Amino acid sequence: MNSNNSNSKYARDEYKARINSVMDYIEEHISEELTLKVLANVACFSPHYFHRIFGAMVGETLNSFIQRRRVERAAYKLLVNTDTPITEIAIDHGFSGSATFARSFKQMYNMSASEWRIQKLKNSKNCKTPDKIGKGNNTSSVYFNTEQNKFIWRIEMENKNLTNVEVKELPEMHLAYVRHTCPYKGDEKLFAGLFEKLFMWAGPRNLVNFPETKVISVYYDDPEITDESKLRVDACITIPPATMVDGEIGKSKLPAGKYAVGHFELSADEFEDAWKAMYGIWLPQSGYQPGDSPCFELCLNDPKEHPKKKHIVDICIPVKPL
Repeated sequence: MNSNNSNSKYARDEYKARINSVMDYIEEHISEELTLKVLANVACFSPHYFHRIFGAMVGETLNSFIQRRRVERAAYKLLVNTDTPITEIAIDHGFSGSATFARSFKQMYNMSASEWRIQKLKNSKNCKTPDKIGKGNNTSSVYFNTEQNKFIWRIEMENKNLTNVEVKELPEMHLAYVRHTCPYKGDEKLFAGLFEKLFMWAGPRNLVNFPETKVISVYYDDPEITDESKLRVDACITIPPATMVDGEIGKSKLPAGKYAVGHFELSADEFEDAWKAMYGIWLPQSGYQPGDSPCFELCLNDPKEHPKKKHIVDICIPVKPL
């Protein structure tokens, strides 16, 4: 690669990293006032040019992105916090009041928030609502493990496989990531490529030290709420807190706290059913509701080394009491 191409790639990667850092900031401060000046400062760009750069790279204006993410996250909360008033959800997601939220919501989903909540809870195929409970023979049971002093749930997936779910206290994890925006469902080659890029960066920096290093996929968006062209996933590894990143490699963290952890052994086409089991079978019967941080998969093996080429994963969902 000649120096011009190398410099060009470095510049592109640096721009991606700065835009990703702004997206991360927006997600973490969604309820706050997000001004052009503040976000341009996060990106280390002049405010005069930042909104143009963001629009060109993301494909939507900065204001449109913020508004969309606020509405999408509020829409998700309408489903999982069914007793919370709509106005409260609106204010919690950065809207000044119910009227502003109502206009934005109807513009995006072509119906009111109350209509959307009723319709989705009744008819949605979304795995994150209790629409699967009582259908077929899917079951959930719970017992108290006296030796470990904790509750363990046993759930049955649509394919009749059984798995355990526990609520655990997980530590804060600092992550290096490569981000992908666009459809990703069932695309093993895509995930392999993302992690290959990440390991090529991490390896020479002595950041890959199994089993201490954890391999994680972080998901930000609900496929039933966000258009698939805007779905985001981060391919991640855990890193020491002081690690410096560069280029396309971003840095984030998962907060410490309570997580529902479901242990699964899956083929590539079974991941969707596993997530449905967690959100549609376990969650509504658990006494918990989803927290505000992202959900993720903790990858525990190399599927190429599994006799049936299966992925052994922990699906982790932040939770808090109902």
